[in-house]
Formats: sequence, structure tokens, C-alpha cells
Amino acid sequence: MARIELSGIQKRWGDFWGVRDVNIDINDEELVVFLGPSGCGKTTTMRMIAGLEQPTEGEIRMDGELVNDVDPRDRDVAMVFQGYALYPNMSIYENIRFPLRMRGVPKTRQDELVHQAADMTELTEFLDRKPAALSGGQRQRAALARAIVRQPQVFLMDEPLSNLDAKLRQAMRVQIKHIQRDLKITTVYVTHDQIEAMTLADRIVVMEGGTIQQIGTPDEIYSDPANAFVAGFIGSPPMNLIEGHVSGGVFKAQGIDVPCPAIAGDRQITLGVRPEDCYLATGTTHLIGQVYGLEPTGDLTYLTMKSGEKLIEVKADRTYRSELDVEEKVAFDLDHLFFFDSNSGVRVR
Repeated sequence: MARIELSGIQKRWGDFWGVRDVNIDINDEELVVFLGPSGCGKTTTMRMIAGLEQPTEGEIRMDGELVNDVDPRDRDVAMVFQGYALYPNMSIYENIRFPLRMRGVPKTRQDELVHQAADMTELTEFLDRKPAALSGGQRQRAALARAIVRQPQVFLMDEPLSNLDAKLRQAMRVQIKHIQRDLKITTVYVTHDQIEAMTLADRIVVMEGGTIQQIGTPDEIYSDPANAFVAGFIGSPPMNLIEGHVSGGVFKAQGIDVPCPAIAGDRQITLGVRPEDCYLATGTTHLIGQVYGLEPTGDLTYLTMKSGEKLIEVKADRTYRSELDVEEKVAFDLDHLFFFDSNSGVRVR
């Protein structure tokens, strides 16, 4: 398969910077997810790997070979897009077979490869149908099968599940990860959905403003965020970020009082605490506020507390119920607090 190395990659159009100083090694057979909001540079970075965009500066290597000037068709990569990009006048069989015809694969081999790809994506019984006769999930599987049939060195997937409903997205995530593990093909996956990133990735590359904010495994990104952006972007609901002031080893904000002896001096600090590390207090209390919202989901209850002008998310027991505007006390797990510089957003350890 292929190892991908990006060294000092930058992309700009005039005065606008799309990507700045991206450096990452993607290991052979690894599934790496580029994660971030719209406009963060993740798709531009992937398009440079594909050869659809030329970097303004920097080097792209595949298995040690510099490919900056190599045409996209010669990079041996297969792309799966948000849009299915299937030919409506062709059957699913012909759609899957199309890249084999373009590459001059012998006809006897084409049929074998098409059926292998269809079997992996559970499309065998739909091969004679046109795309219009398939559901969204089936069409996305057909697009995936068309990429698989080429047996490329690299898969590049640009938000391939965005057009599917929540249930289909979950099913397709499982299928994509299973297929990638079976084929052992190096895969770059672009998404703005942190659930997709957490469930699919071997490593996540979090991007914002064209720069890499953090690279790590899903557990590392979730449990040890490098800065306030990463902390607030990862998690569902995301981490609570509360701006306040530390003095004398105590963090204070409106309605909030938390010991933090590790932070010396007087300074503006943003406190981070995940909803699962907040609980309704029966003893020591760190926050006093009013119940602003209540969302029972079956297995737990999301409780939104209002303290001053700040809304704090708490994961409460599935049986918890309350009227709105009732005062509640909340305690934080002091072993799972995060502190960030309020100006730079950088983690204070």
C-alpha cells in the first residue's frame, strides 16, 4: 500500500491562506481522519494529496517518492465524495466496472473484481439496477465499491456520509471501517462530524484556520486536548468552557467556585469540564445555577444549567426530572478539569 508524508505544506490564493505549514506522516494501512469546521483546510489538504490542487510550498511523498508534479491519475488513489457521482444511465454493475474499463483491465478479470467489490459492500443483488432505483445508503455503497474495485494504494474520502440520515451514517461507518481493515489500504477521511472521526480513526488531525491544532488517537484527542478549540470541538455535547479568573489557587466565575492549586498567580483562565464529569451535588458544590433545559434520551438525561449568562451541560441520571428555573447545585470531578489560557487558548498544565 502506501505511506504518505506531508512536509511544510502550504496553500494560498493571493493573500488568502487555505493551509499553513501542515506536517504529518500517514503510516501504511492507517486510517487518518482530517477533522474540523467548514473552511479549516481539511478538504484542500486532501485535494493536494490527490493532486487536484498544487501546494504553494512543501512536499508530498508517497512511499518516499515526491509526487508534487505527478498527475492525479498516476498517483493510484481512489476518491469517494459527498455526492455519489454515479452515472445515472448505467447499471450499478457498469458503474462499479467503469474504472476497470478505463484502466484496460482484461474483461475476464473485470467481472471477478466487480463481484468481489459488490460482495464486500452488500450490493450483489442490486447490480442490475440503475442508481435511481437505490436508496441513498445503497448509492453510497456503490460509490465505495467503485473505489474498492480499483484496488488503489490510497483511499481518499471527502465527507462521504454527509447526505445520509443518522441511522444510515452509523451503519456505513461500521462498513467503511470493516472494509478498510480487510483491504489494509491507507485511508484519508475528511469530515466535520466528530462522532465519525472518533469512531473511524486510527489517528485524528484536528484543523482550524488552515493549521493543525492537534494530532493524536481518538482517546488522546478526547482526554488530553492541546487547546481550547480542540476541547470544545470534540465531544457530544462538547466540553463546557467557562471563562473566569484564578486568584489564590481558586477559579471563580459567576456562580462557580473551583479549587485549582496548580495554577499560580492571578490570571484570566478558561476552565474546561466535560458534561460527564459534572454531577448533581449532595455535598461539596462548585456551581449553583438554574435548570435551563432538560433532554431525556432514554439512557441518560442532558441537563442544561444556567449560571449568570453561561450555559453548562451536565449528563444526569436517566431518571432525573425537574421543572425549569429550579435551582440546582453541581459538583465537578476535580481530577478531570482542564485549564486554558483565556487569550491564547493554549492548555495550562
